[in-house]
Amino acid sequence: MSGRYLVRRLLQVVPTVTGILVVTFLITRVTAGDPAVTFAGEGADQTQIDAARSYLGLNRPLIQQFLSYAGRTLHGDLGVSYVQRQPVTTLIGARLGPTVLLTGTALVVSTTVGLLLGVLTARRPGGVVGAGLNTVALIGYSLPSFWIAQIAVLELALRVHLLPAVGIDDIGAHYSGWAAVLDTGRHLILPALVLSLSEVALLMRVTRSALIVESGQDYVRAARAKGLSEEEALSRHALANAMLPVMTIIGSRIGFLFSGAVLVESVFAWPGLGMLLTDAAQAGDQPVILGMVLLIASAVVVTNLATDLLYGWVDPRIGHG
Repeated sequence: MSGRYLVRRLLQVVPTVTGILVVTFLITRVTAGDPAVTFAGEGADQTQIDAARSYLGLNRPLIQQFLSYAGRTLHGDLGVSYVQRQPVTTLIGARLGPTVLLTGTALVVSTTVGLLLGVLTARRPGGVVGAGLNTVALIGYSLPSFWIAQIAVLELALRVHLLPAVGIDDIGAHYSGWAAVLDTGRHLILPALVLSLSEVALLMRVTRSALIVESGQDYVRAARAKGLSEEEALSRHALANAMLPVMTIIGSRIGFLFSGAVLVESVFAWPGLGMLLTDAAQAGDQPVILGMVLLIASAVVVTNLATDLLYGWVDPRIGHG
């Protein structure tokens, strides 16, 4: 990967981040109501609302408000929550751990299972097993995650009592050590599986399609002619060249797992960023909404940048383009 390619990709991040700042700022100003009313609190009179508007700088021109917001953001200051009266970075930091645990687990599960099923179905594309798994994957990808989450809670948690329905641990249990780890693991299973389901389906289908294309190439035929089995030809030769589209899916979906976690966390009462964003949206807490949207958008930008840089490392031809 050449240094010029690296610099060019890094420079492309600047207008992207600028666009994210502009769009998120304008959307919240248009859709989230009057921040001064939220800041002043319920029962505030017009004098208090006007004082809040002056304190927040909302009586200044919109461009000045944006420049002030962008300057603070670039210095790591996302403002103070109008409702909880705490720094937004503090609120996000307190909720980031559970969300990273949930999305990280979902990413590992979806990547591992998706790749394995993709290789399995690519072995015999026209077989009964391959066709059946492909159909199941299509159904799983088409079903909305929040609906699957509600079904999982009703059937597996409340009806069968197989797994906990909500939360990250048993309230009042006060576990410690490995007991606490196992308790959190039990609560993690359902939301992680629900969040990873559509990702498994998508990754399986992409892996399957890429392997089918690669399996018809001359170098794979040569591998078979040398005596390699179908499994060895796919895993040792075709899979390496099929990884570029697979990497695209994995890289692009990491950021979207954060946004998907918003709905899943709400259903399972998982104390992560999704619950924080839901509460902020209901209360019209603009600084928290802005901070969360910026975090999710930045995650998408960073993961896509990392994927592009990884392309240049896997295939040097891309890095020299």
